[in-house]
Amino acid sequence: MPNDRERWARENWDRGLTYPAWKATMTRNLERVEANEKRVRIAEHAREAFQRVDRPLRVAAVAADWCGDVVANLPVLARLAEATGKLDVRVFERDADWSPIDLYLNQGAFKSIPVLAFFDQDWNEVGTFVERPDSVTELRAKRRAEIYASRPEFGSPDAPVDQLPDDVRARLQQELQKMRDETTDWANGEVIREIGAIALGRARWGGVRQTKGAAPAS
Repeated sequence: MPNDRERWARENWDRGLTYPAWKATMTRNLERVEANEKRVRIAEHAREAFQRVDRPLRVAAVAADWCGDVVANLPVLARLAEATGKLDVRVFERDADWSPIDLYLNQGAFKSIPVLAFFDQDWNEVGTFVERPDSVTELRAKRRAEIYASRPEFGSPDAPVDQLPDDVRARLQQELQKMRDETTDWANGEVIREIGAIALGRARWGGVRQTKGAAPAS
């Protein structure tokens, strides 16, 4: 018996937009998405690994153009699909009536995106990716704490940013953006690894997993 997610995918797949069609609907962040597409680098060993995917997978991507994690990570999925021919992507707006977001609540409560739900040709769900890899969350949280610790004028990382003077807030935003830029290439690699582990299964992806890049030095 198909579960609710598999039933939703079978019944609503044709409502989804292709990635280029979804981009055509964007009202914000298009330039950032296209810049991120250009930055994605897919290593040859990853391309070769994806050729071991027996049959192309369908990927239902739940997204919205205002979300930073969508802007960062959906271009990685799109470039993988283009480079390997093994991922058939359809994009669903998070808040559309036919969105599956309520079936993929993060921690049972949060409508975190992107959600990337992978289905085989028989509509069996084989895995999901939500928001970003844990490794990226952990590294960026560590870097953010280091930024605050090194610049006392930024105050506490738990305090609302809008309480800072305008010039201090601007410097903080510059530091945080610099940190994200410095970790983008590594983070893209982590997204590729997570998607690869879903597409092939973690055991079959093992040889590629051993090539995991080190996190950027502080």
